[in-house]
Amino acid sequence: MRVQISKWGNSTAVRLPQPVVKALGLKPGDEAELTVEGKEVRLKRVPVRTSKITYAEMIAEMDRLGPDFEPPMIDWGDDVGDEIIQD
Repeated sequence: MRVQISKWGNSTAVRLPQPVVKALGLKPGDEAELTVEGKEVRLKRVPVRTSKITYAEMIAEMDRLGPDFEPPMIDWGDDVGDEIIQD
């Protein structure tokens, strides 16, 4: 199947023919993974996530990224007012 490369704003775009969209079960807003292999481009459907991300998944992703991606600590100053907890 041949497609035409088009201009879309500041980007370049390829329109997917309806048979491709139907074969992959895609709809507007879905995500897909695009990879380049040599001089070929491969488009792969990404499964729709039906459940929310769990804390365990978030922690695993933080561990995978490592300390270089840890946000900096912010010093907001001394505690004042209602946020002070008296034990």
